[in-house]
Amino acid sequence: MHPEIVRALHEAGIERTFAIQELTLPLAMQGEDLIGQARTGTGKTLGFGVPLLHRLQVPGDGTPQALVVVPTRELCLQVTRDLTDAGKHLGVRTVAVYGGRPYEEQISALRNGVDVVIGTPGRLLDLAEQRHLVLGKVRGLVLDEADEMLDLGFLPDIERILRMVPEQRQTMLFSATMPGPILTLARTFMTQPTHIRAEQADESAVHERTRQFIYRAHAMDKGELIAKALQATDRGLAMIFSRTKRTAQKLADELTERGFAAGAVHGDLGQGAREKALRAFRSGKVDILVATDVAARGIDVAGVTHVINLQCPDDEKTYVHRIGRTGRAGREGVAITLVDWDEEPRWKLISETLGLGKPEPVETYSTSPHLFADLDIPTDVTGRLPLSKRTRAGLDAEPETQGEAKRPRRNRRRTRGGADQHQGEVESGARQDSDAETRPARRRQRRRTRSGAETAVQQPEAPAAGGETDAGERPRRRRRRRHSGEPAGEAGDTARSGNAEGGAA
Repeated sequence: MHPEIVRALHEAGIERTFAIQELTLPLAMQGEDLIGQARTGTGKTLGFGVPLLHRLQVPGDGTPQALVVVPTRELCLQVTRDLTDAGKHLGVRTVAVYGGRPYEEQISALRNGVDVVIGTPGRLLDLAEQRHLVLGKVRGLVLDEADEMLDLGFLPDIERILRMVPEQRQTMLFSATMPGPILTLARTFMTQPTHIRAEQADESAVHERTRQFIYRAHAMDKGELIAKALQATDRGLAMIFSRTKRTAQKLADELTERGFAAGAVHGDLGQGAREKALRAFRSGKVDILVATDVAARGIDVAGVTHVINLQCPDDEKTYVHRIGRTGRAGREGVAITLVDWDEEPRWKLISETLGLGKPEPVETYSTSPHLFADLDIPTDVTGRLPLSKRTRAGLDAEPETQGEAKRPRRNRRRTRGGADQHQGEVESGARQDSDAETRPARRRQRRRTRSGAETAVQQPEAPAAGGETDAGERPRRRRRRRHSGEPAGEAGDTARSGNAEGGAA
């Protein structure tokens, strides 16, 4: 291994390897294709990141030499941080490419030269098709969390990316599970890959390191129960998983109202707000993160001691991913799952599949004595955090990144309709004034043509333009006829008088 990589890892406090790293590093550093099967949080990033960095030609010509494809924005940022730290003494240039951010800054980074690109499939394809991202010199390709990309529907995009890179390359695929489409992908685009599996031993170790509590709770009591569970002795950072985006935001707001420092990460938030919440969680400004499964994919934060499932997970895979946020790197953790009455059959199936031996959740309320005993909660706590313990700065203390929200909104507004694109340079106030001038005219035209009688009256308008006196009188007569609501006979008399005037003229 390159001595500068060893130096960077030592400075980061990494002195020993995990199982997946011990198995992958010797093969990957020789340039062989491999399939690594291991759960989230087992050190997969350095398992493929170190070989990529080791095989780079530094300094390069600015064209990407390595490409890492990940399913989510959060995982993209996480992998970028890890590779940047590991290659900082080599002068390796990395760039994260993902949606929800302006194209301009990512295009500028690519033009300035880059060695490793980490990105999500959609944005990678966009930049490659626009020829801002050149993939013709990629020598190392990594597909991380391939099963998650399959679940999110990215498989066609991945196949298109694989056809853009050179055939002579090293390909590494990492996944927690190996469904059929992933195996087919590996057979099609990989050259005699070695299948490395570090899942079984790790799986049992997760269950041993993480204390799991399954409670049957009432929906109206979950907020109070969670508020007390979060006051357990020696609790560090906590992650709470919700099935829906609305529930995640609602719970985060409720916990904030109860005095806790909480943030939310879900799909309804803009990318800037999600990154702000993650930065605050990592820096300790908030110690509780409420998230949905997709948004939390790839979030790797040290010091998470408690994981709470607000509802029963959909399946055993989701459950393993959720509780895998705690008990990482040999540390112990606590996993709490709150099961509703109608979710008991689903939980029983999860328990049987994973061999947990907990088929029947214990009926639990926020006042149940066994709740306090199981989680080591002081008996005098209430559903609100005391003022003396509100020591976190909170989400508002985390500064916004410049341009996080405004630039994407301006871009979308300019391109919303093709006919109006040229108006993007005009100020919004000018557009409003222009609309105000044109709208009344359109409404008057529609009123004039609404009835046949009015249309007939409008015909004398052409000769009226030549005489100022007639032009001043006739509009007044037409307005009287339109608003009076008189029968057709009176209208005919008026029309005859108009003809008489015309003849006299």
